[in-house]
Amino acid sequence: MMRIRGRIGDWPVDLTLELDAEDWAQLAQHVVVAPTPGATAAPATAVADTGDALWQTALQLVREAGQVEGPRLMTQLVALAGGEVAGKRLLVRLRHCEQIRMETGADAPIYHWQG
Repeated sequence: MMRIRGRIGDWPVDLTLELDAEDWAQLAQHVVVAPTPGATAAPATAVADTGDALWQTALQLVREAGQVEGPRLMTQLVALAGGEVAGKRLLVRLRHCEQIRMETGADAPIYHWQG
């Protein structure tokens, strides 16, 4: 489930979307990861490239959201990685990433992009 809140002109918007794992996987296929400025390409194996692409996409999810609740992020990561175990690995990695700040929310942890 994804909640979108904001404004369109003077009108408040509060929209909830329900997506299943297939929808998230299909959405993840269309995410384009932009290279980070100053990054240099290094030779790597196909497996490492896949893992790095997942990691970059996971970072992009938080970056684009600005902040995201843990359960919603976990749902996105499971769909992105193709399974719960791989999704949990990404979530733990995000928790310890310098670019992410995690705070304890009222109902769930909230992940904030620090850049």
